[in-house]
Amino acid sequence: MSESPTLRRMRHETRRRSLRIAQIERLTPSMIRVVAGGDDLEGFHSGAPDDHVKVFVTTADGQSAMRDYTPRRHDAAAGTLTIDFFDHVGGPASDWARAAKVGDTLEIGGPRGSQVIEGPIAHWLLIGDETALPAIGRRIEELPEGATATVIGAVPEAADEQAFDSAAHVDARWVHRTDATDPAPLLAAIADLQLEPNTFVWIAAEAGVARALRDHFLQGHGLDKAWIKAAGYWVAGQADSSAKDLEQG
Repeated sequence: MSESPTLRRMRHETRRRSLRIAQIERLTPSMIRVVAGGDDLEGFHSGAPDDHVKVFVTTADGQSAMRDYTPRRHDAAAGTLTIDFFDHVGGPASDWARAAKVGDTLEIGGPRGSQVIEGPIAHWLLIGDETALPAIGRRIEELPEGATATVIGAVPEAADEQAFDSAAHVDARWVHRTDATDPAPLLAAIADLQLEPNTFVWIAAEAGVARALRDHFLQGHGLDKAWIKAAGYWVAGQADSSAKDLEQG
């Protein structure tokens, strides 16, 4: 019986940091990339591609809000942190990113910790919607030469597809869907998927969608729980809600 993957947990210093925006890019119609840096980034550490930081913003009516975002890329040598913001109507952080300008301040906190997936992983299967693309992109770009990964990404249209730079061999497949709370398009995309030995399945999407996909692999494929990690990065109808660990779901 082969060895199973393990999660190595890391704890980080948690403090609030004020960074200066150096670059803003409309990456796709639904994604805004913000690159920020400054002396306050000193000591920042993110150990896993699916870490999250708190982004603090002030809304149009003067209220404070905070939301979770993936540290898309941390370049310690350059002193920069990249965060990709999914642009959706009614999101306070989306509204902030849409209006942000070079020179503005980006306030973040964390990450509080990391869960590093380790073990005899021969292949990565990464499945998610727009909210998962920053973590998927970072995972792919950090894979070494010789590694392999399959990406199944659900986005509204072809213009929202992303290209990733990686030393690994990556097979990216895109699903165009209208309802991000409906698991059917993603379930259809994986219906005939055959898992090669030692494939680690990573899933992040709306909580109900992520749970349906997780159940598909556990029940339909008989996948051992040690070989899957699923998270609800958002919960339909609940602002600022998530289900980061669906192990008990």
